[in-house]
Amino acid sequence: MADGVRVDCDDLTRTAIPDLPDPRPRRARRLVVLGDSTAVGLGDPLPGGAWRGVGPLLADALGVDPAGYLNCSFTGARIACVRAEQLPAALAHRPDVALLVVGMNDTLRSDFTPHRLAADLDHVLTALARTGALVLPVRYHDHGRVFRLPGSLHRALRARIGDLNGAIDDVVSRHGVPCLDLDAVPGTYELSSWSVDRLHPSELGHRLLARGFSDLLGDAGYEVPSPVSLTCSGGAQVSALDHVGWLVAKGIPWLWRRGRDLVPHAAGIMLRSAADRRRCGPVQEEAPVTAH
Repeated sequence: MADGVRVDCDDLTRTAIPDLPDPRPRRARRLVVLGDSTAVGLGDPLPGGAWRGVGPLLADALGVDPAGYLNCSFTGARIACVRAEQLPAALAHRPDVALLVVGMNDTLRSDFTPHRLAADLDHVLTALARTGALVLPVRYHDHGRVFRLPGSLHRALRARIGDLNGAIDDVVSRHGVPCLDLDAVPGTYELSSWSVDRLHPSELGHRLLARGFSDLLGDAGYEVPSPVSLTCSGGAQVSALDHVGWLVAKGIPWLWRRGRDLVPHAAGIMLRSAADRRRCGPVQEEAPVTAH
């Protein structure tokens, strides 16, 4: 009692203690995957010819039913493709979580434009966030350390990846969403993490990606009932003949097609390097780097 006014302690207790957030982890019941051939699952073949990859592995870890899983990705996709062709189906699915694995194809093309990539990426994240989805993009590693390239091509690709990551970082920062940094994923530069083509993750590589995404989701308060195992199982065995067959039938033609887009950029780097050598004296040429 104060100044003759009676205070109801029960009312005081109810108004003084704010509602606390629910401490229980959230369940992701609907998952969508957008992006390129890595998102499709290339590199992790199943017996019978289908691809598995990071999407189904993460769906299993989260306990997402088949009806709640949708993969919109397709091979060769660029960020603009995700915006124009994949996003409508993803929005209709109304996911809790969306994986976005795209951007490397953009770095290999002659019309590479970081600010345009950032605008498309921003549109995708904004649209998905409006449906309540948590979007998990990736930022990229130095792929020249995995796919052996001559020094100038390596530098050209590394510069492009740096520009791509800069655009991704800006968008991710604005949206405040988690982002999987492939350069920091354990095993990224181990040969066992890559398929025969060294362009797509192997089964182990896809499992590492799925574990990385599941760790981000756990940190964001999502339940992960079945942690992703790094023990390879269920995939198709790849033989030495498969390696040779891929190199002849697909690897060399792919490098030729993509190289024609990247070579002019690399030529510019070589010309600038030559001019620098004339001004500053000889510099040591960078040797190609391979994964160990």
